[in-house]
Amino acid sequence: MQREESAGLPRPVQRGLILLATLAIVLAAVARLTGSGHVTLDGSRPEQVRLLTFADAPDGTVSVRDASTGLEIGTLPSGSGGFARGALRALARERRLRGLGPDAPFVLTRWTGGRLTLDDSSTGAHVELGGFGPDNQVAFAGLLAAR
Repeated sequence: MQREESAGLPRPVQRGLILLATLAIVLAAVARLTGSGHVTLDGSRPEQVRLLTFADAPDGTVSVRDASTGLEIGTLPSGSGGFARGALRALARERRLRGLGPDAPFVLTRWTGGRLTLDDSSTGAHVELGGFGPDNQVAFAGLLAAR
């Protein structure tokens, strides 16, 4: 009497697939338990923090103020500062969509290691400024040093 072959995969292929699936589960569990392969930020700490507010002027410039003192520390002239203006427009748009006003400050932070971030304290939005290139990061770096 001859055994009939099933219409499925051959037995060695089935065993190989089961072994592969088991191996994937075991490796995922080991990675999860040991933290192997887990990507984290560099553990840097804030080196310099400045609270900023931005206001559009009638002539198209953007006034930049230190939120702690209320003093104007700079302006973004009309037609320049494309990256900075674009980033601020996106953050302002998010505030408008949520029905929030422009009064809450933005948090500009320089971290140990040199990276810069801009956070919106009212929406929780976070922008890694270095992710858009060093020239664009420079646009905001000057606001930390301004007096």
